[in-house]
Amino acid sequence: MGAAPGGGAAGPGAAGHRRVLAIALPIVLSNATVPLLGIVNTAVVGQMGLAAPIGAVGLGAVVLASLYWVFGFLRMGTSGLVAQARGAGDEVEAGAHLLRALVIGLVAGGAIILVQRPLVALAFRLAPGSAEVEALARQYLAIRVWGAPATIGLYALTGWLIAVERTRGVLAVQLLMNGANIALDVGFVLGLGWGVPGVAAATLIAEWAGFGFALWLARGAIMAGLAEGTIWARARMGRLLRVNGDIMIRSVLLQGAFTSFLFLSAGQGDVTLAANQVLMQFLEIIAYTLDGFAFSAEALVGQAVGARRPDLARQAARITGGWGLGGAVLLACVFALAGGAIIDLLSSSVAVRAEARAYLPWLVAAPVVGIAAWMLDGIFIGATRTREMRDAMLVSVAIYALLLVVLPRWLGNHGLWAALMVLNGTRGVTMWRLYPRVEAAARPLAAAGG
Repeated sequence: MGAAPGGGAAGPGAAGHRRVLAIALPIVLSNATVPLLGIVNTAVVGQMGLAAPIGAVGLGAVVLASLYWVFGFLRMGTSGLVAQARGAGDEVEAGAHLLRALVIGLVAGGAIILVQRPLVALAFRLAPGSAEVEALARQYLAIRVWGAPATIGLYALTGWLIAVERTRGVLAVQLLMNGANIALDVGFVLGLGWGVPGVAAATLIAEWAGFGFALWLARGAIMAGLAEGTIWARARMGRLLRVNGDIMIRSVLLQGAFTSFLFLSAGQGDVTLAANQVLMQFLEIIAYTLDGFAFSAEALVGQAVGARRPDLARQAARITGGWGLGGAVLLACVFALAGGAIIDLLSSSVAVRAEARAYLPWLVAAPVVGIAAWMLDGIFIGATRTREMRDAMLVSVAIYALLLVVLPRWLGNHGLWAALMVLNGTRGVTMWRLYPRVEAAARPLAAAGG
């Protein structure tokens, strides 16, 4: 099979170690640049010598990140559907999947712009700040909200880049966006003295620059998709909406679980809450590091399912899973040896440092306990077995909720962390039991019962 329009690897085949790393490593590097931007934004605004601008930028960024997160399903759904189309040799349909997702993203972004006032009002009702912080945050949001179509549309383009194994393109887009954002931050805030609006303008320009560059990278697929006469066919749109709907429900449940963890942490006291916030950064490190291998699974398993090759699906799951497990063990060792030093970097409070160290063993265990869930997420997304993902999450969250009622009463904050470990472990076990359905989806239609 030839290369995908606009470039990319040529078709399904053996999921060798080199191929897995070629997909995974650019994602890991791309993720590593994400915290850098937040650090620079804070540092630049901090040069103004006032607390309110820092709080306003932080609050505004959290509001938008929480809103955009709801549409993260576009990245995952697009990745699985495009990978399967490529595996089946249908490059036109791969482009059509991208176009459908792009339209959804652009429409969603436009809707956010139209209803920005009530959304912002609701956000400040849920997370109120001082009058000065809120006024500055409103200025920030009034500018940045115009980037909503670009940011949400970029989810679809990122999913396509992963599916066609062009993750170096994902890295290039991220480097362009972050580089432009940092340069414009310095120019607008320190050079022109624009303050908080300058930070917002810098991010807005960077978002549209990244979106435009990603569109250019996908130009071949977009042109191929435009040639698809059935792009809006009811059955194909129905499949897209079903897949994305399942992923959205699964993601909302997962976010709800983490939110409840932090809410219940507040009941353990201010020091324990702060310690848990510090330790949650370890989970961010795990996600940023292991995402690359899960994304490799999405692309390679998806292509194998599209090609109707259960043997290749099994091989892709085994090799990507092996690399994921290796990464998880490595992270566990790093946390065991250097976790205390990481805690010290994240907090200067002696009390918070001591409290975080008391619960550090849970974070040492977290990568190994959770690796099955994270890798199987990628495998099931590639196979678009999203109903199984959703159902596994429903079972896991139900068990987690029951444990939250019991364990914190007996074990305090250790009970909270134990419940969170059980959540991730249960997700892994539940999806592992459903894994045969992935290979069943990859069988030839006659063998699969039509």
